[in-house]
Amino acid sequence: MSTRKPAKRLAEFLPYQLSVASNAVSTRIAEQYRKRFALKTTEWRVMAVLGDSGPTTQRELTQATLMDKVPVNRACKTLEQRGLAERKPNANDGRSHMLELTAEGRAVHAGIMPLALKIEAELFSVLSQEEQFAMRDMLSRLRESAGDFDAESLAD
Repeated sequence: MSTRKPAKRLAEFLPYQLSVASNAVSTRIAEQYRKRFALKTTEWRVMAVLGDSGPTTQRELTQATLMDKVPVNRACKTLEQRGLAERKPNANDGRSHMLELTAEGRAVHAGIMPLALKIEAELFSVLSQEEQFAMRDMLSRLRESAGDFDAESLAD
């Protein structure tokens, strides 16, 4: 007779809980961005990074968002076609380009951030200020504990 303990149920598995919570929050936000700005999740994530970081290579966008390079590439092309971002030569590396928000893209980004902060406040309203601080701290430590890795390896 085996003395092994039963495996944890999936619903109690922390990585699963984090993934489900992340997907639920992302879907909630994406719904608003789609309605107000006609942006998909990958597009608004790319815009958020560009808005915070300024001109960035697609490889850097892939690393910053921890998304596969194919959806990042697709999002970049869509943003360019819509006139929200533009590609410029990379002075540091002739093989790559820098993507940056256009004036219209910066205007959309300026509209996105207040909405993002409003949704964040709504979602966090179920937690006290102390709990919010603790959660941010714990998530930061978990992310750090997961280690550095190449986002392109996520597709494998």
